[in-house]
Amino acid sequence: MSESSSRPRKPAKPYRRPQKDPVRFLAFEALRAVDERDAYANLVLPPLLRKAREKEGPEKFDARDAALATELVYGTLRRQGTYDAVIAACVDRPLREVDPPVLDVLSLGVHQLLGTRIPTHAAVSASVELARVVLGDGRAKFVNAVLRKVAAQDLDAWLVQVAPPYDDDPEDHLAVVHSHPRWVVSALWDSLGGGRAGIEDLLEADNERPEVTLVARPGRATTDELLDRESAVPGRWSPYAVRLAEGGEPGAVDAVREGRAGVQDEGSQLVALALANAPLEGPDRLWLDGCAGPGGKAALLAALAAERGATLVAAEKQPHRAGLVAKALNGNPGPYQVITADGTRPPWRPGSFDRVLMDVPCTGLGALRRRPEARWRRRPEDLDTLAPLQRGLLRTALESVRVGGVVGYATCSPHLAETRAVVADVLKQFPDADLIDARPLLPGVPALGEGPDVQLWPHLHGTDAMYLALIRRTG
Repeated sequence: MSESSSRPRKPAKPYRRPQKDPVRFLAFEALRAVDERDAYANLVLPPLLRKAREKEGPEKFDARDAALATELVYGTLRRQGTYDAVIAACVDRPLREVDPPVLDVLSLGVHQLLGTRIPTHAAVSASVELARVVLGDGRAKFVNAVLRKVAAQDLDAWLVQVAPPYDDDPEDHLAVVHSHPRWVVSALWDSLGGGRAGIEDLLEADNERPEVTLVARPGRATTDELLDRESAVPGRWSPYAVRLAEGGEPGAVDAVREGRAGVQDEGSQLVALALANAPLEGPDRLWLDGCAGPGGKAALLAALAAERGATLVAAEKQPHRAGLVAKALNGNPGPYQVITADGTRPPWRPGSFDRVLMDVPCTGLGALRRRPEARWRRRPEDLDTLAPLQRGLLRTALESVRVGGVVGYATCSPHLAETRAVVADVLKQFPDADLIDARPLLPGVPALGEGPDVQLWPHLHGTDAMYLALIRRTG
């Protein structure tokens, strides 16, 4: 018998059950919902956070845990394009052949490694432990191997490796570095114009966490009331806006819980204010919000209308969204009406309204800060689907306003096919309608371009990329 064979064998390590980390498990659940059900993170995350607090208790799942879970979800979704390129460089198969749940665990791990200050060893070990819980030990070994390759370089080094040089392919370089689909980069660049600096600033702004902005609905709440808290600061442009610093919770504000104030991006507020303040010829008694769901602009317009003795009619095609509008308008100090109606087949008579807002369905490319998953979900062909609807709704708006009245055409997209192209096409059919300069109706707001329409930008104005054209019927 040899000497080596007589040595006692080391006892095998006992099997250790994987430990479930509630923060990372929650983040994984949210990403799976986004992937499997086309859910939006801003809708699935709050109930998951509530469920975790109730199950784990406030001592095991506190505000810091909720903040980390939120960062993991939104950060991973925002940087998905970049992280996919990095992961693709670390696996031996096409990315499409990696099971989606495995890819979600890998993406969460890569974000911790390249997009946060979490130490490398903690990011890898926590991700492998998550993989053991949700994927099993076999695939956890694959996750471990890939993440160790990722951890060998920082983000800047990876970008040099996986992004084509700017001089060779500017759009593809920006798409990989700033994590936007190439076609979105191209569309935003066309709309923005200018050189490299502007588009990079815009794409970077799309990847930043937006502030929470509140609106004090006139006659129901004041900005002073909303500012009476440590985390609150005045809005930049809207007289009704209040911004909450990072960590500010809208649900903790009494006026928000009571419906006297709401969460509303400042760009959205400016669109409603510009329409409400546009010069009008003749009476000012009846206003229309023709695509009112979910009700943010309608609530502000209804409050402004009430101050002038006017009435708002808020129309929404989808019954459940009409219910949200009714909830937002509940308690308005003046008269209003919420109806379920298709704006392309209106139940009202032509020329019925003094002011009309049509905030039309669109690709939502102006709100990628808030809904980062939309950039991966939208396709160029969506523009062809939306185009007839957008033109039809603008035609209805121009038919619905009286002579001398004003129409506001708005989108939460800066894509030229959804903004100026729609307005130009429809105005060819209405020789008795003229664009009016919207810029003076956004006092104090800089960088509004040559007009007469207005395009807001996240990197220039700190708002969603809202578009607004104001049109007056002249005959």
